[in-house]
Amino acid sequence: MFLLVRLLPGTIIDILAGTEGQLSREQRLEILHSFGLDRPLPVQYVLWTWNLLHGNLGWSFRTSQPVAPLLVSRLPVTVELALLSAACVTLLGLPLGIVASVTRSVRLKGFVQVVGLLGLSIPNFWIALALIILASYAFRWGPALIYVPPWQDPWVNAQQMFLPVLSLALGLAAVVLRMTRSSMLEVLGQEYVKVARAKGLAGPTVLVRHALRNALIPIVTVLGLQTGFLLGGVVINEQIFGLPGLGWTLLNGVYQRDYPVVQGAVMLFAATFVMINLLVDLAYTYLDPRIRFQ
Repeated sequence: MFLLVRLLPGTIIDILAGTEGQLSREQRLEILHSFGLDRPLPVQYVLWTWNLLHGNLGWSFRTSQPVAPLLVSRLPVTVELALLSAACVTLLGLPLGIVASVTRSVRLKGFVQVVGLLGLSIPNFWIALALIILASYAFRWGPALIYVPPWQDPWVNAQQMFLPVLSLALGLAAVVLRMTRSSMLEVLGQEYVKVARAKGLAGPTVLVRHALRNALIPIVTVLGLQTGFLLGGVVINEQIFGLPGLGWTLLNGVYQRDYPVVQGAVMLFAATFVMINLLVDLAYTYLDPRIRFQ
């Protein structure tokens, strides 16, 4: 990541100089020196790693602000979008997958499978653009252009988050739907489920207490992975919908060749992904006591 961002054509000097390039050689060298870009790459990397180990993400080239407070100020928008999308993915994918595994209706099964296939095939940025066009032309509606936090105006915030959350959730819910259906079909064929039905237990009891709980481990695994992929979708959707979160800040940092901002944002996304996987591993011990004893 440290090297990749520096392989991009152009530097912060080209951004500051603009299209006309009205900077003298002395001015360019002075700016490079002030940002530490005149040092060899190995030296820059060692200094960046040393500062990172001490909790210092550096200073933004563009705004001269510390990177850590800048990213923290953008974090609530991304957290809100990610949590709402993850909740929507769960509420859409899990019930539809369960219904698809137990229903006897051929039409309903076919409909769920088509929805799942479309969700896997269509990228979320295309869904986002399609939803914007549909809302604008068909319903003459569009969210506010300036982000409003939920504690200031919950209704306006809900309107702003509706389309981004929906565009992110539709594609990821398809993955959860297919995994839920596959896992439930496998568990419903096990002997202990047949024994529970033979004992006369009610259908919902068999489905929830005996089938769903034993099918949850692969589903939780997919949910954790999809939440990680959700972070990648957040970067694109924030840019499309103009939400000033971490993804928006990351892409602007790339456009402006603001290396400290890009590196700090990527590190924060990576740390979040690792934390999500840790929580998934901890969830295994709750869902399956055998893992806890191992």
